[in-house]
Amino acid sequence: MTTTAPTQHALPSYLNPDHIGPWGIFLQQVDRVEPYLGNLARWVETLKRPKRILVVDVPIHLDDGTVRHFEGYRVQHNTSRGPGKGGVRFHQDVTLSEVMALSAWMSIKNAAVNVPYGGAKGGIRVDPKTLSRGELERMTRRYTSEIGIIIGPNKDIPAPDVNTNEQIMAWMMDTYSMNQGSTATGVVTGKPVDLGGSLGRREATGRGVFTVGAEAAKHIGLDIATARVAVQGFGNVGGVAGKLFAEAGARIVAVQDHGGTIYREAGLDVPALLKHVQENGSVGGFAGAEVIANDKFWDVPCDILIPAALEQQITAANAGRITARLVIEGANGPTTPEADDILHERNILVLPDVIANAGGVTVSYFEWVQDFSSFFWDEDEINARLVRIMKEAFSAVWQVAQDNKVSLRTATFIVACKRILHTRELRGLYP
Repeated sequence: MTTTAPTQHALPSYLNPDHIGPWGIFLQQVDRVEPYLGNLARWVETLKRPKRILVVDVPIHLDDGTVRHFEGYRVQHNTSRGPGKGGVRFHQDVTLSEVMALSAWMSIKNAAVNVPYGGAKGGIRVDPKTLSRGELERMTRRYTSEIGIIIGPNKDIPAPDVNTNEQIMAWMMDTYSMNQGSTATGVVTGKPVDLGGSLGRREATGRGVFTVGAEAAKHIGLDIATARVAVQGFGNVGGVAGKLFAEAGARIVAVQDHGGTIYREAGLDVPALLKHVQENGSVGGFAGAEVIANDKFWDVPCDILIPAALEQQITAANAGRITARLVIEGANGPTTPEADDILHERNILVLPDVIANAGGVTVSYFEWVQDFSSFFWDEDEINARLVRIMKEAFSAVWQVAQDNKVSLRTATFIVACKRILHTRELRGLYP
């Protein structure tokens, strides 16, 4: 990744201006929205500087008795609208620039769906597959202790992300609680239901992807019941979204994950594929489909494309090959700005991550509220509230896009940045 920041940005000393990474993409997105901010533009520099960055050393004993050190991060981009909120990812390629960008996108996402949070994100540079369960637990607990000085139910609430799950959140909650001397279920979301987690949380991001995708399809005259869908990433987000689209009548014609790419023009058997992925860890080896080269995924004839894996998957190199009419970003930052422009020129509607995958944080908000009140809702109520919030958020963004003749991404940034900066203006500067 060699995104270079526009020259007008004063970059912090800890980033390389020649290889700024994902943070550079966020800065470009802010630049695009600035002309639409009116008087609030005087506060725009607030968005270009994370409020707080913590880099920690995470030493643990490995099972063989040796000590190994891991690099950990927690970034709080903005807390004007409420406590920080955002996931924790365990991945060998995590960088500070990436975590900064992800925290900033969380600020936008939370404001876009109007939940009372700021944006935050965390990560550890580690391939969790190389660790035993005991090593993974020790690393999680040490990391939680190290960032414990800036997280808390009213400060910053972590959640699952890439390679983290309910169990990781349970360890984080327990570690924080032990350090505080009392059980604090609200310090993380995405926990097991038995520890104060919310029903519907695991499926929430995928359900949100489907909900706004179906709304967008209506606006462009695309019939979901006859649509062909290609999904990249078939885990918690892509798998749930694929299942819901299939239940609505769509054909899931192609799926790609770290195990390879499979294709079936007549449509994949989604329940069987989900079972296969659960048992085998990837789509690799699934009997009911043709295996195709990974690069051919971008050429698959489809109406809807759902990138639900990692960042920067749709680039200037492959954006021209995409056949879909609608791209729904299940992952964070899967489309580069250059690719965004190509898709826009080709009249392909892009539903940006900052609204498309906001279902997860919306139900995380429900979980947090339930933890504070110790009163829990049933799953039907949670799903109904989620769908209502996602539809209202999409409707507002769609209207702003039409009024200003801009992409849905820029429209989402307009809605979110105005909310963030208006709050910043009302609060003023202390001291």
